[in-house]
Amino acid sequence: MERTFVMVKPDGVQRGLAGNVIARFEAKGFKLVGLKLVSVSKELAEEHYGVHKERPFFGSLVSFITSSPVVAMVWEGKNVISAARTLIGATNPIEAAPGTIRGDFGMDIGRNLIHGSDGADTAASEIALWFNEDELASWEPATTSWLYE
Repeated sequence: MERTFVMVKPDGVQRGLAGNVIARFEAKGFKLVGLKLVSVSKELAEEHYGVHKERPFFGSLVSFITSSPVVAMVWEGKNVISAARTLIGATNPIEAAPGTIRGDFGMDIGRNLIHGSDGADTAASEIALWFNEDELASWEPATTSWLYE
């Protein structure tokens, strides 16, 4: 099983969509192993978006992510990284397919509700950035045998 980092961004929190996001991941069959509401510091935001540091929109990313609390999560499951990206939808909500989180709830690329790790290395570094190991729960859902062969 692999793990991924997912974050409901300030616009999703302000619009009351965190529960919808969690419900979609749970309905898919993924296991929630970490969850917290975070008021993001400028330092954490700059580290999270460090790959964009030289881009002209870096400042606005940092400003946005620190504007309101976010819901940080770690999900676990078979192929959870790629499946999460599919559940989330295209970066631009107008291009995101209906049925995806961004396709159903988003209107603008600058307010696209949610972040999800784009690969195994990114997931590992983002999980380590946002969570201490003791904040992650190790447990086995009763439904596991109904999800996987």
